[in-house]
Amino acid sequence: MCLWPKTEFRGQRQVSELAGIEIESCVALPGGVTAASLVNRTGRPVTTYQSATCGETGEFDTYPSGSWVPESPYVVRAYKVWER
Repeated sequence: MCLWPKTEFRGQRQVSELAGIEIESCVALPGGVTAASLVNRTGRPVTTYQSATCGETGEFDTYPSGSWVPESPYVVRAYKVWER
């Protein structure tokens, strides 16, 4: 999973390896870090959240593996990787 703070994959990239991610658990981005673009290369679906706690009261979207998102419709603060 790769996340960038700016649209069009610009800025300091944050990388998370599948081996370091607990499946179906909320992964909050480090304090003060947000993402505006992302690439899902985990081999699994990923849901991104506007909420840092993966709350479904804010915006959220699920992207299949292989998705390239040059501009998220909201500021991403957390994500979950799903088994299927």
